[in-house]
Parts: sequence; C-alpha cells; structure tokens
Amino acid sequence: MNESPEPQPRLDRAATHGGAVAASAPLRVLLVTEDDPLYVVKFFEVFFAEWPRDQVELIGITISEAFHEPIHKTAQRMLSFYGPVDFTRLCARYATVKARRYSIGTLARCAGVPLVPTHSVNDEAYVARVRDQLRPDVIVSVAAPEIFKKGILGAARLGCINIHCGRLPIYRGMMPNFWQLLHGEKAATLTVHEMVEKLDAGGIIKTREFPLRERDSLDRVIVGTKQESARLMIEVLQDFHAGEVHPTPLDMTGKQYFSFPKPADVQQFRQRGHRML
Repeated sequence: MNESPEPQPRLDRAATHGGAVAASAPLRVLLVTEDDPLYVVKFFEVFFAEWPRDQVELIGITISEAFHEPIHKTAQRMLSFYGPVDFTRLCARYATVKARRYSIGTLARCAGVPLVPTHSVNDEAYVARVRDQLRPDVIVSVAAPEIFKKGILGAARLGCINIHCGRLPIYRGMMPNFWQLLHGEKAATLTVHEMVEKLDAGGIIKTREFPLRERDSLDRVIVGTKQESARLMIEVLQDFHAGEVHPTPLDMTGKQYFSFPKPADVQQFRQRGHRML
C-alpha cells in the first residue's frame, strides 16, 4: 500500500480560485455524528450555542448509532474498558440523561437543525440526497462511527472534514485522548483535517492544543477536548466562508494507528496516576 500523502486538490482549489462563499450566502454545512449523550453531546452544546449563523447555515445533521453494534456488545466493551466501579457510575449517568431525554437530536431540534436520518452515510440513496438535494458546501464529521467512502466524500462542494482529538499521524485511530495521556503527552492536539479514503490521512487544516495534567482524568480530558473542538471547528468554518482554507499535506513519517484500549492498557493508565472518571 502506498503510504505517501494523498493528493488533496479540492479544498486548496476552492480556497484559491473563488472558494469563498459570498458574504450574503452562508456556508452550507451538513453535520454527521454518533448518538452519544455523554461525551460527543458536549461538542454540540458549545457548537449550537456559538456557531455564527450569519456565516454558517446548518442544513442538517445525521446522527448514527455508536459502534454500529448491538447494545450488549457496547456494554461489554465499556465494562472491560472502565472496570465494574466506573462502569456502574457511567451507567448511572447514562440512565439520567436518557430519563431526561437529553441527546444530540434534542439539541439539534432546539437549534432548528433538521435531522437527516440514514442507516449508513455510504448508502447510495443518502449520498444522492446529500449531493443533489441538500447540496452542502462542507460535510463535517464529529466522531462519526463509519469510514466515509468515495461517494459521500465527493458529495459536498468543498469536501468533508473531520475533528480528531489527537496529533496526526502519530495518534491515528481510536481513543486518542486515552493514548496521549498514557504516553505522557503534555497536551492533546485537536486537529481539523480533510477526509480522504485512507483513515486519518487528509491534509491538516487547523490545530489547537489542550493541556494535559501529570495526573489527570480521562473524563475531564474528553469533555474539555470536545468543547474546545467545537470552537476550533467554528473557526475553521469561518475560514471556509472567507475562502481562507489552505490544508497542509499530512507527512506520514512516524505514523501509528491505535485501536480500542485493552484491559492491560487501562491498568498501565491507572498506574500512571490517571483516573477514568
């Protein structure tokens, strides 16, 4: 497999040859995310409260199931990750927000953002609807649980972008906050990047650092990075509106890919003095 940076002409061409949206026409943005009422929702609490409506029009949001697996498998995965005590505490939080019917969908409806349902963002009918009816300028992925394939990647005028809470290409893959804490990083690097067919390999648009503590809480870091990611994404969308997006091709030197942590990784994480919740 060729590991050189992917060719990335879409956003550069848009930015340098008339890619700016006219001042009277807000940037048309479609959001794609997962149904997570505990952590990903923190991104949208900030994003929906602070997005500049005169520059950005949210034409819809697609909310997919997390992990795309049965609920009992997700529960097993979380029990193995958090351990019985923290898993019980997390379940109590989950039950509380569910009882309140608090969700990303609820926030979207309150913000006047239409829901655009689908069982898969790669479904041909969904791709056709996005491309031909919604006609977004940009598609924004926020913890989307699927890999975007060629069809949806080409459905927006200026392409698809993603927010990743890790420094690329070192912290490609899952749970970057966990791995950055485990490896003793001084900061988590929030990264907005282009989406290409190869995972976490698109050009870097903008980054921001979120300070980490010597002894920290994964819960604090996830919440904090979600909130700051929302503000970073707003800045990037404002740059798109102004035609000032110039991605830097990703240098894949030193690339790594991290999968979901195993119990031994969590044990080492706790031995470093970190907490899960």
